[in-house]
Amino acid sequence: MTAGCSSKTDETASSKEKKGNKTTASTDEPGWKQDKSPITFDWYVNFSWFTGKWGDDAVSKYVTDKTGVSVNFISPAGNEAEKMNTMIASGQLPDFITLGWWEDAVKKMIEGKLVLPLNELADQYDPYFVKVSDPTKIEWYKQEDGNTYGYPNASSSPKDFEKYKDLKPSNQTFLVRKDMYEAIGSPDMSTPEGFLKALEAAKEKYPTVNGAPLIPFGLNEFTDVGNTSLEGYLQNFLAIPMEKDGKLYDRTKDPEYLRWLKTFRLANEKGLLAKDIFIDKRPQMEEKISQGRYFAMLYQRSDLAAQEQALYAKDPNSVYIAVDGPKNSSGDEPTLAGDGISGWTVTLISKNVKDKARAIKFLSYLISEEGQKDLYMGKEGLTYDMVNGKPEFKPEVLDLLNKDRAAFDQKYGASFKYWMLMDTNMSLNWAPPTAEPAKQMEDWTKGKTVSFAAFDGISPTGTSTEGIAASKIAQLWGKTLPKLLLAKSDKEFDSMFKEFLKKRDSYGLDKVEKYQQEMYEANKKKLEVGSK
Repeated sequence: MTAGCSSKTDETASSKEKKGNKTTASTDEPGWKQDKSPITFDWYVNFSWFTGKWGDDAVSKYVTDKTGVSVNFISPAGNEAEKMNTMIASGQLPDFITLGWWEDAVKKMIEGKLVLPLNELADQYDPYFVKVSDPTKIEWYKQEDGNTYGYPNASSSPKDFEKYKDLKPSNQTFLVRKDMYEAIGSPDMSTPEGFLKALEAAKEKYPTVNGAPLIPFGLNEFTDVGNTSLEGYLQNFLAIPMEKDGKLYDRTKDPEYLRWLKTFRLANEKGLLAKDIFIDKRPQMEEKISQGRYFAMLYQRSDLAAQEQALYAKDPNSVYIAVDGPKNSSGDEPTLAGDGISGWTVTLISKNVKDKARAIKFLSYLISEEGQKDLYMGKEGLTYDMVNGKPEFKPEVLDLLNKDRAAFDQKYGASFKYWMLMDTNMSLNWAPPTAEPAKQMEDWTKGKTVSFAAFDGISPTGTSTEGIAASKIAQLWGKTLPKLLLAKSDKEFDSMFKEFLKKRDSYGLDKVEKYQQEMYEANKKKLEVGSK
């Protein structure tokens, strides 16, 4: 084939593409309306606990009827990082990928050119994306090449945060089982002494729960890089600063933090840390929460919503309530994290995507007010009615939402069962008032929430020198943390911690800290630009 012939063919294909997408699409008109023919996208969600299925409930059926798009969700059966790395190594990714914004895999996919720039897809196929996306979030996720590859969920810009801070609670809570806590005299658990005494009293009074041993204290699962309950959550409860005089502060070495880690070590020595907490994964934890087997937990309140409702239905006194948890020696109020600008997860579109135009148009729909309302409220007349100009769940729908979240998800699939691109600020326009038992936990956090946006995403990832060093240090901490709690004495704890600091330095901590400081300063500038 001659060069001239080839270019003519390309030109024809290109002009067809432009006709089909570029010229008919506009910034004001949703692109997804142009083509509603059936299509199924494979959507990988990098959380082994996510088992949602599309097409079984009212919301997903409604969205498919409306847009033509069906979704085949895929989630890993075992270790998430291993599954992600295997997919990246193969160079073959599903159409959409959703994972935590902090994960190494995000950078690896971008560096490996395995995902497509959303801004370029929007320019070519769907200018409407520019109208419905948040410019602050696009700016925040912009890479060195000037492109933005991922869009976040549960993200709040500093402007959002300021606007909604009284409405927006934190997810970070210290919880106790109400009946047990009241039976031992509702003690103050904010000091190491009070905390240990309460665990002892609970274990003595309730050695078993329905024939199974009581678990005095529960945490998030231990992973190969640590435990979120014993890192950010605990440090926030202790109001440990993130920076001092413009310089990032090493919270891990803070005396208040070490004092509380030693408190947990002593708890273990006294037989108050069950072996379960070192080995259980989320499904096992959910089962034990639903049995009410934990006395106290440092945990995220939203993740026990379904179990909490089940406990409430059986006995309103057996639920978990938020109380004052660990505090620093001065008794300062906690500084709990609200939604950051980075959000929780990011969603990317793979270079292998079966239809670029439909993919970006579907993503635009999902982040638009229309899509958000569809995923939160469902279909008018079926799941909600308009009341005084505002959508309200039908009484039977709201009743099921408040009583049995699992059954609600299965039947209706509303209220962000599909959370991959949820906008937690926009949904405040429709969300019904929080009902008990969740209300108490939510209300407790209000007024204690702060924005940590400037510290989002400052740690190096990927295959750079700093990225490798940060990864090695994180894995070293993942091995060290449980050992610190299992140490036989404070002396052994100190020796292990000293060894950790020494190794951390040898792995290149100075490079990591230099990178983090530069990123923190760059973030502050980005936020200034985004807020203008």
